Amino acid sequence: MLRRFYRAAPGGGGPKPTTARLAPTKPPIDKRRIFFLCLGLFLFAAVYFSPAWPDAVNPNGEAFALTREAKAAIGLFLLAAVWWVFEVVPIGVTSIAIGVTQAMFLIRKDPKVIFGDFMDPSVWFIIGSVVIGMAFSRTGLTKRMAYKMLQMVGDRTSMIYLGAFVMTAGLTLIMAHTAVAAAVFPLLMAIYSLYDPEGKPTKFGKGLFLGMAFVAGAGSIITLLGAARGAVAIGFFKDIVGREVSFFELTYYMLPVGVLMTFLLWGFFMVFYKPERKRIEGLHARVQALAANLGPMTKIEIMTIAIVALTILAMSLRSFVPGLDQVNKSAIILVSTLLFFILRILTIKDLEEIPWNIVLLFGGAMCIGFCLWQTGAASWIAIEWLVLFKNAPWFLFVMAIALFVLVMTNLIMNVAAIAISVPVALEMAPYLGVAPEVIVFAMLVTAGMPFLFLVGAAPNAIAYESKQFTSAEFFRAGIPASILLMLVLALFVWLIWPMMGMPVTIS
Repeated sequence: MLRRFYRAAPGGGGPKPTTARLAPTKPPIDKRRIFFLCLGLFLFAAVYFSPAWPDAVNPNGEAFALTREAKAAIGLFLLAAVWWVFEVVPIGVTSIAIGVTQAMFLIRKDPKVIFGDFMDPSVWFIIGSVVIGMAFSRTGLTKRMAYKMLQMVGDRTSMIYLGAFVMTAGLTLIMAHTAVAAAVFPLLMAIYSLYDPEGKPTKFGKGLFLGMAFVAGAGSIITLLGAARGAVAIGFFKDIVGREVSFFELTYYMLPVGVLMTFLLWGFFMVFYKPERKRIEGLHARVQALAANLGPMTKIEIMTIAIVALTILAMSLRSFVPGLDQVNKSAIILVSTLLFFILRILTIKDLEEIPWNIVLLFGGAMCIGFCLWQTGAASWIAIEWLVLFKNAPWFLFVMAIALFVLVMTNLIMNVAAIAISVPVALEMAPYLGVAPEVIVFAMLVTAGMPFLFLVGAAPNAIAYESKQFTSAEFFRAGIPASILLMLVLALFVWLIWPMMGMPVTIS
C-alpha cells in the first residue's frame, strides 16, 4: 500500500512531497505455542528412541513386553496430550497428527485400520447426537424448553446453574450422555444469549457450559442407559467373577454418588465460577414475551420430538429386549438423522454446519485409544501401575485402581479404559482380599467423570463449542473437580457403600 506524506526540506523551501511503502505487519511470534509444539515432539522422540523398557509382570508371573510399537504408542499419547491441552494447533488437527504419525512410524502397519478408527461407530454416534441437537435448535424447540426452564427457576443466576445441571443429569438417566449434551447445548446457548447477547466469554458462561459437561458425566453413571461403559464393566464382571450385576443393583449403588456429585458440582461452580451478576434483571418479563412470540407448537416441532422420543426408546430397549441388543446404537441414532433430512426438518446447510473439528477430535481419541490397546501399551501401563499396590491395604488398592481409570479415561475412550483395567484389577483382587464389587463400582465412578481433557467424553467437546473456555481452562477447572470426585469416592468406598450392603473385602 502506498501512502503520500509531506516532509519539510532541509534549509527551508516548503513541504516536499515524498512517497513511502509501508512494510507489511508481521504477526508476533507466539513463543508459548512454539514451546509446547516442540515439547510434544520432544516427548514423542524421547520415548520412541529410548532404550528398551523392562517387562511388566502380573501377580501370576506372566511377563508383558513393551514392544517398539507399544513404546511409540506411549510417546504419541504424550504428544497428543500436550498438543490437545495447549491447543498448539486446532484440536482436530492434533487428531490428524495421531493418525499420520502411526502410519509414518509403522506403529500400526495397516493404514485402513488406523484411519478407519476415525469413522468408528462411536464417532458416528457423536455425529448423530450433534444432529439431534441441531434439529432441536432449528425447529425452535430449544428456545421453547429454555424459556420454560427459566420460568421455573427464575432470574437468579445461581438457580439457573442448578436448573441446567439438574436437567442435564436427569436426562442422562434415560439416554446417552452424548445425546443429552447435544440436545441441551443449544438450549444453554439460548439461555446464555439472555445473559450476554454478544456471547462473549464470562464466568457465568464458563460455569454454565463446563458444568453441563461435568454433570452429564455425573448423571451418566447412575443407569446403564447413560453410557456404554457400564454394560462393558458388568460383562467383564460376569465373565470373571461368575455373577451378574442387575440393572437395578447398579442404580442402587450409583444413584447416591451421581446425585451428590451433581449438587457438589453446583457448589463448585458457584465458588470457582461465581456469575458476575446475581440476577438477570428483567429476565422474567423478557422470557414471558419471548415465549408468547413462539406461539403454539408447530407440526415440525412435534415431528422432531416424536423422532427423538422413538430414538431414545429404541436405544433404551436394547438393554431389555432380547435380540435388539444386536442392533448397534449408532445405527439407531443415525436413523433419526436420516428422518430429519427425509422430512426436510434439516437441510444441506445444516449438514455443512456440523462441527467437524469436534468430530475429528473424537476420531483421534478413538485412534490413539485403539493404538494403545492393540499394541499392548495400555495393558503394560495398567500392570506396572497396579503391581505397585499389590501389598497395599485394600482401601488404598481400590483408590489406586480408580485413580488409574480416571487418568486413562481422560485420554482414551472410557470403554477402552474399563476393558484394559477391569481384568487386571479383578485378577489381583483375591491376593489382597478385596471384593470384586467395590473394584468395578469404583472404576465406573471415575470412568464416568473425565474432567481434565476434552477427549475424555463427548459432552466435554460439545461444551467446548460454546467458545466460552479454552482446553487449558478446561484442564485447570478439572484438577480441583477431579480431587473432589476422588474425595467423594473415598467416602463411599470406605463408609457409605459398606453401610448400603456392598461387600468390600473377602476372607
